[in-house]
Amino acid sequence: MKRIVVLISGNGSNLQAILDACSTGRIAGKVVAVVSNKGEAYGLTRAREAGCDTAVLSAGDYPDRATYDAALAETVAGFAPDLIVMAGFMRILSPEFIARFRGRMLNIHPSLLPKYQGLHTHRRAIEAGEEEHGASVHFVTEELDGGPVVLQARVPIFADDREEEVAARVQVQEHAIYPLVVSWFCMGRLVMMADKALMDGEPLGPSGYADE
Repeated sequence: MKRIVVLISGNGSNLQAILDACSTGRIAGKVVAVVSNKGEAYGLTRAREAGCDTAVLSAGDYPDRATYDAALAETVAGFAPDLIVMAGFMRILSPEFIARFRGRMLNIHPSLLPKYQGLHTHRRAIEAGEEEHGASVHFVTEELDGGPVVLQARVPIFADDREEEVAARVQVQEHAIYPLVVSWFCMGRLVMMADKALMDGEPLGPSGYADE
């Protein structure tokens, strides 16, 4: 059974989806720890209720980014993870941190990558007149939101949509696809090699896995 460490900064709804999938056996793994940069993050409550270890590392307690990331890396490594899941962790990780856990880090981003990397994705998609939006699960590399995509989910944007409505629609899909990708990794079906995502030994395309 794979050991999973989840990094959060807030509510932890994707964390909850993964915890639920582990508890029902849909993921052949266990969330052994949840680490946050925010002590007030509700996701920590979710983790404790599920019996997970927790740790809080506030950036304000460290003199600079390098020192913080080094401490974060040591904390994460202390839980001996097979997989690190980024679930709304609102910090950009250093190249040194990413290199240490390369190929063992997944992130979910609320857009159809490579579109709308960074913040405020729903607003930007609406303002651009997009008719379609979504979420992408990808491996983490040094490029922000630029690692190889594993799986995407698409949702419509309607003419009178507000940002909150699009966000809610996307989040429903996030809760479906993130546990699925985590399960693929834990089964050994999904790996990253030479900065490419491979599923069952075959490289995935730019949009990730698509069940034709």
